[in-house]
Amino acid sequence: MKKLLLLSSFLTVLFLAPTKSQTAIEMVTDSSTFVNPLKVQFGDPYVLHTAGMYYMYGTGGGANHGFAACSSKDLVHWKQEGQVFFSNNKNGWSDTTAKWEGAYWAPEVYEVKGKFYLFYSAQWKVNPGHEEENFRIGVAVADQPTGPFIDLNTRPVFDPGYPTIDADVFFDTNGKCYLYYSRVAYKHPVESEVAALARKKGWYNEIEESWVYGVELKPDFLGVIGQPKLMLRPPVSLSDKQSEWESRSVTEHEVNRRWTEGSVTFKKDGIYYMMYSANYFGGQYYAIGYATATAPLGPYKKAANNPVLQKNTDKGGVVSGTGHNSIAYSPDGKEMFCVYHGRTAATGDERVVFIDRMKVKDGIITIAGPTTTTQKLPSGVTATSSNK
Repeated sequence: MKKLLLLSSFLTVLFLAPTKSQTAIEMVTDSSTFVNPLKVQFGDPYVLHTAGMYYMYGTGGGANHGFAACSSKDLVHWKQEGQVFFSNNKNGWSDTTAKWEGAYWAPEVYEVKGKFYLFYSAQWKVNPGHEEENFRIGVAVADQPTGPFIDLNTRPVFDPGYPTIDADVFFDTNGKCYLYYSRVAYKHPVESEVAALARKKGWYNEIEESWVYGVELKPDFLGVIGQPKLMLRPPVSLSDKQSEWESRSVTEHEVNRRWTEGSVTFKKDGIYYMMYSANYFGGQYYAIGYATATAPLGPYKKAANNPVLQKNTDKGGVVSGTGHNSIAYSPDGKEMFCVYHGRTAATGDERVVFIDRMKVKDGIITIAGPTTTTQKLPSGVTATSSNK
């Protein structure tokens, strides 16, 4: 379904001869530049910026039944900080014996009033129906970004009655906070024109879907306020312009599922933006789109220029499987970056981290990626100040 645990050792990335095209990964020839992918082997990367340092968390990265972290001064050169969350902490609620070794996926860390809160998904040990995918969302707290994080409660944040993953928390300017998550596709078959086409063509008998929901979060993070509302789902009609790119996992016969997952929400100039990933995370068509709204719980309208980030192998490049992003700003706050995972011809099936510049103007997001050519360091960084 999603996020297989990665190997603990970092993969050596093969750097090829410099070229102006995206057909090869360039060598760094200047200390004021960098190239993608970064030397970080995470899936679902999330970046926290605090006290002049960046901290990155993600799925895998050598963590055993938990999460590891890396630190950086410049968003480019990263130092391993080791494992920061262990599932067997005193309040641990997850099941390490469940499928995918407990499925510790997609961590995100937020700083609130001097504390650090880690939201994540894992297999819940309360599983009377013996469901294969029994994911729920939890939250753990620490005094510093490198942990150790301890679960706030001996149970998930809440139980909507179906498996959930990919927590994202948005703090609005009015003091309220919202939890967004993905209801997984497991046992969630949905009728649509795409499902009808799949049956007609003899591809699949049914198509399962994952949908993004949102709900107000209690200030202490120990529960939710009200009922979750549907934010985003795959298109129903084949005539919907979003249908072609969001259905590629089905139409290219990868799997009988359509995804809306890995959401990240931010606000700019009074507009709420929700970025999301569609298609199979393990396939080449994983890609990023976004939607906009005038309120944190929508309704959200998908953008006409979707997808804003996708594979480039069909254009002579080497990158595929681009998705599940977070957002980070350069040290001087002048540049915005999309932080995401992808794969290259050299890294194979392993997910590695990319950062590419993104812009938001007049309600439209654009991302200059995926890149594997030489890029300038983020603004506000000098070659001597970066940590190598």
